[in-house]
Amino acid sequence: MKRVLACGLLLACLIPRAWAAEGPPSISAASAILVDADSGRVLYEHNANQERLIASITKLMTALVAVESTPDLDQLVEIQREYTLTEGSSMYLKVGEAISLKNLLYGLLLASGNDAALAIAGGCAGEIETFVDWMNQRAKDLGMEHTHFANPNGLNAEGHYSTAADMAKLAAAVLDQPVLAQIVATKSITVADRTLVNHNKLLWRYEGCTGMKTGYTDKAGRTLVSSAERNGQRLIVVTLHDPNDWADHAALLDYGFSHYPRHILARAGKVFQTVPVTGSLNRFVSVETAGPVFYPLTAAERVRAEVVLPTSVQAPLERGAIAGRLVFYLDSVPIGETYLLYSQDIREDTAQNGNLFGRLLSLFRGEAAVWLAWTLPVS
Repeated sequence: MKRVLACGLLLACLIPRAWAAEGPPSISAASAILVDADSGRVLYEHNANQERLIASITKLMTALVAVESTPDLDQLVEIQREYTLTEGSSMYLKVGEAISLKNLLYGLLLASGNDAALAIAGGCAGEIETFVDWMNQRAKDLGMEHTHFANPNGLNAEGHYSTAADMAKLAAAVLDQPVLAQIVATKSITVADRTLVNHNKLLWRYEGCTGMKTGYTDKAGRTLVSSAERNGQRLIVVTLHDPNDWADHAALLDYGFSHYPRHILARAGKVFQTVPVTGSLNRFVSVETAGPVFYPLTAAERVRAEVVLPTSVQAPLERGAIAGRLVFYLDSVPIGETYLLYSQDIREDTAQNGNLFGRLLSLFRGEAAVWLAWTLPVS
């Protein structure tokens, strides 16, 4: 039989009370969102689901689809004339030269090369149109319900749009790709005889910034996706049509780190409690947490934990086998969980089941009443 135990975690004793009580900062963006990258919790939003032009932050999807579709980043792409015939920011590709996909990704994400975007699309898919189809399919996979791409570089086009909320989902997926996380965090690099400097000024201005992508067109205005990490917590900010984006991102990141710090709800490998055992000389077996659980919380929030474990277990038991679950709730919403695992091997002692010692042992454990009836004389 399984049992569910509920307990309130008194996080007040764990969370500093020195935080300021003021609300989020005032910003200039038409649309904005602040998200905890690992939990997905939205910490701030303003018109976050409003569909808008997004300019060159489109290239985050171009990069993601490129590394997922073509794992060999040393693959060379021969530059076609059509790749160089594009307006706006450029990596200054030359017709006929061969550049590795990885170097093109640096040109895409640091210099925001529109030519690099076309070269990547053509090199990975053979045709730019096919690559754009892949971009739209990947958007669906990520749950970007208000997004559609018409090209891989973000130039204004009919049917090319997204939202701040959707771009935050994309940003989290990009951060989970180690090679892309490394590229967007690079301040400057020399590749293919070109020195590239990252357009993202937050890499120099904001402590803990881990990069992402800038964008601009006359119609879209300034668009920006940024990420930062402090004390193991990763935050993502997206703003669309924001004339003061550097300052707004810094203010939102400060707000997130100070008001919603990441807290440890469970640590991996910690003994949680013990469970009675039958069929063994071992009376109890301990269970431990399988993995850590983290979540961003304010000073006023309380988390409730539910423990799902059997009332007793039957030997034999194997160390590392699943015993139950530990689930955490904020209000009634589950925010994280970890399995509870047996922390030791328990051998089955079959000899005890049929002898007097075994029956007496079961009696003292308070197991089944049938043992009482079987061992005590009937009056």
